[in-house]
Amino acid sequence: MMMIAASPLSIYAANPFLDSQDDKPMPAIFRGTQWSDEIEQEEIPLSVRVVTTRIAKMDWGAIFKIEFIDVTSRARTPAGVRPKKREIRLDYFIVTDDRIVLLNEEDNDAAAKKISALNKPPDFEPNDIYAITNGTFEHQQGEWNTTIKLKRDLCIYEASHPSGHFKKIVWKKGAGLVEYASGYGAHADGYRLKREVTSHKK
Repeated sequence: MMMIAASPLSIYAANPFLDSQDDKPMPAIFRGTQWSDEIEQEEIPLSVRVVTTRIAKMDWGAIFKIEFIDVTSRARTPAGVRPKKREIRLDYFIVTDDRIVLLNEEDNDAAAKKISALNKPPDFEPNDIYAITNGTFEHQQGEWNTTIKLKRDLCIYEASHPSGHFKKIVWKKGAGLVEYASGYGAHADGYRLKREVTSHKK
């Protein structure tokens, strides 16, 4: 949950890990693998079209929506079992010059509209911080441990639980989201996706 109390006003400078010059959707193809107890193979190919869209721009930051659509895979399941289509929930992120923060409310559309009307950024819960632009970050909530580290032009978010649950998100300067992975239990269900590098050869 996010606290709506206002923080001191700051003038927004573009965050190098997630930025856009306008509100046009920015699509990209991500490829990787998925696994599940319902899938016969250990891992199978998975491809997703990821669309990043700036939905609000404020003096102190911006709000982005990241959608995962056109999810494609060829899962073989035991006879008589209908394969379950992989669904990846869309994410909303609040972006300031030094943070990328997950908008984690019951109604994210309504929350985004409310936050975009503020003249100062809200206070952020540590558990919702998904990227930083300097230093390092570590947070423990219950049995979940979260670390965020910078490595060259990458910002790497990793959260893990003793049961085997995990989430990993990698942001790249000038590109935005380049890796997205999530898993539950001891390889019970999950996926790993990386942004496809496109060539611009003439």
